[in-house]
Amino acid sequence: MIAHAGSVAVRLLADRVGLTETPSRALARRGFVPGHDRGRVLVAIATMLVAGGEAIADIATLRHQEQVLGPVASPATVWRTLDELAETPAKRVAAARAKARARVWGLLPGGLPAARVADTRLPTNLVVLDVDATIMIAHSEKEQAARTFKKTFGYHPIGVWCDNTGELLAARLRPGNAGSNTAADHTQVLTEAIAQIPPAYRKSLLVRVDGAGYSHELLDWLTRLENIGPVAELRSPDQPRHSRRRLLPDEGQHTGQASGA
Repeated sequence: MIAHAGSVAVRLLADRVGLTETPSRALARRGFVPGHDRGRVLVAIATMLVAGGEAIADIATLRHQEQVLGPVASPATVWRTLDELAETPAKRVAAARAKARARVWGLLPGGLPAARVADTRLPTNLVVLDVDATIMIAHSEKEQAARTFKKTFGYHPIGVWCDNTGELLAARLRPGNAGSNTAADHTQVLTEAIAQIPPAYRKSLLVRVDGAGYSHELLDWLTRLENIGPVAELRSPDQPRHSRRRLLPDEGQHTGQASGA
């Protein structure tokens, strides 16, 4: 038995789908040739986390696999890579992520998995986006950390997940005292998430938000989507179960529509 044998498969899969190549191009700088390819460093971080790592220093756990994966960066190089990533225009990084995701979705056996709502299997062409914010505890003073509404201390990030695949499409780091129903944050993170969806899958979207998203500004933003193509269908979260089902698109219907709840 080898403790981290599975990490080799994770790393090789990342290479295969372009998760190593696309970040390398996004972080490339004219006249600068790094000793460690930045895309490989970022994939090594992800591989380390999958293997159970909790700190940058845990990158050393991959060092015994260098004969298979190549040289592993030192913790200092990893920190420099993260600093460079923070300084890289966000659009370049987002474009690199979207390109790799489009390739992965194109390789999915059987196409995009169908999401399920209230024991109902949704159409396979419907992409379900879940928006939610959560509390992350900081155990010491950190940049942007603040007191939360739960009387803890830390951050209050907001993210958008694709229910079909379980992927985190976009996230915004926010101070702990950021509001749960700040519509501007909802619309911003949704805009970033939709940009991560391959164009061929953007024709039919279902946006699910809990009570924190129940604001006129967010509902108006979803409604305005019809001005650029899709139509937003809105419902109150306290509607009965049969009403929720009736509003869900049936097979062959609502082509090109986006539903927001």
